[in-house]
Amino acid sequence: MLLPDKVVVVSGIGPGLGRAIAVQSAKAGADVVLASRTESRLTEVAEEIKGLGRRALAVPTDINDEAAVAHLVETAQSTFGRVDALVNNAFAMPPMANLGEVDLDEVRAAFETNVLAALRMTRSFVPALAESKGAVVMINSAVLRHSRRTFGPYKMAKASLLAMSQSLATELGPQGIRVNSVAPGYIWADNLKWYFGYLAKKRGITAEEVYAETAKTLDLRKLPEPDEIADAAVFLASEMARAITGQCLDVNCGEYHH
Repeated sequence: MLLPDKVVVVSGIGPGLGRAIAVQSAKAGADVVLASRTESRLTEVAEEIKGLGRRALAVPTDINDEAAVAHLVETAQSTFGRVDALVNNAFAMPPMANLGEVDLDEVRAAFETNVLAALRMTRSFVPALAESKGAVVMINSAVLRHSRRTFGPYKMAKASLLAMSQSLATELGPQGIRVNSVAPGYIWADNLKWYFGYLAKKRGITAEEVYAETAKTLDLRKLPEPDEIADAAVFLASEMARAITGQCLDVNCGEYHH
């Protein structure tokens, strides 16, 4: 019970990591505020959390919209009276292209959601988090640790998110707010399972063989699952991490060492 009777706000609720962060927070004792644009997903996860005996508040939210974020903050505060942690998990896939050729408007659009919207969310929740001496957790990516071709726009966005998180840790620390990041590697969820199936069909092998080939390059010989990454976010949001701020915790089963 790392989050006993705490209130955690999670953005980017979907079938993979967003859901896992919300559910693992509830299992750790928290009530959860769920934010994303797709109301049906929010309702589904909210019901799952209620089944665990915790309260859940589903608030359809476009985090790129200032008014929508203000409504999210007001609704969370009026319903629960406090906010103890914010997990910025919302994500928009940047264009996969070489930096010398990429459409700059597409890069800007990715920055809006992946960086500026996370800043908007954090700034909006600062008064509530200052009151509770709370925490912010940014969901980053292992793309920070490599510079492969076509990943440049993706790395730019996530590197900016990390720099922003570290600067916020310095700015908000005097108010008792901690800001940390989690950088997942592979996430063994629906999207990756589909991709491995695609690769398997293309190569004439099984998806299990693609998984085995990939896993053998990782220290633990397995790919991280959503719950395992979510648990790292729960830890950073909890009192167990009360002296940790400005840090980035890699959760990649040993794919990279940092």
